[in-house]
Amino acid sequence: MDIPATHRWDVTPQEAMAIQRELATRVIERGATEHTRLVAGIDVGLEGADNQSARAAIVVLNLPDLAPVDFAIARLPVAFPYIPGLLAFREIPVVLRALEQLATTPDVLIVDGQGRAHPRRLGIASHLGVLLDLPTIGCAKSILCGAVKSPANKRGAWSPLVDRGETIGAALRTRVGVTPVYISIGHRVSLENARDLVLRCCKNYRLPETTRWAHRVAGGGKFAIRNS
Repeated sequence: MDIPATHRWDVTPQEAMAIQRELATRVIERGATEHTRLVAGIDVGLEGADNQSARAAIVVLNLPDLAPVDFAIARLPVAFPYIPGLLAFREIPVVLRALEQLATTPDVLIVDGQGRAHPRRLGIASHLGVLLDLPTIGCAKSILCGAVKSPANKRGAWSPLVDRGETIGAALRTRVGVTPVYISIGHRVSLENARDLVLRCCKNYRLPETTRWAHRVAGGGKFAIRNS
């Protein structure tokens, strides 16, 4: 996958926040997903002595059957401190390195993290989406900012996630009796279509298969790649 030029990553926290505010103005909050055929999941973790190495795993799945068709793993030294709200500056460089190794270009990225549901409205999903000019969705396990009422206890039920009077995402129930996931626009997709695509990617578990496959590959799991 070809990666466009990006901004500098060796910046101070203050510079990083300024970059987020500027990129947040470029997010496009509309876009359809019904014709999506290749959807990718991303998992980023730390490893090595003192967790000073970042590892990114990306798996591309076919829709509607959610079979894996491509994957990549990359590692880089961690070069940015741990600061809540600025995790993209620790994680995106290694994600970009993994994306460079993909033989296929996904139609949509589902990121295990926030999109617009971020204090400066630019979590890692939105950050990646703007840099790549690619549709992206944030699908997080917890809330970074805002408040939400619990959705009805049925698959597909959702409630708006609101921060300072603005709807920044949604709590989506992917399984009956299971804690919801938190969906937000990354880039070039509407919130409604983001919810729909994540639900299409969920089979028998709380998390979408994109996230589950990426986590499996990051942990050394193997599978047979099917031609796309």
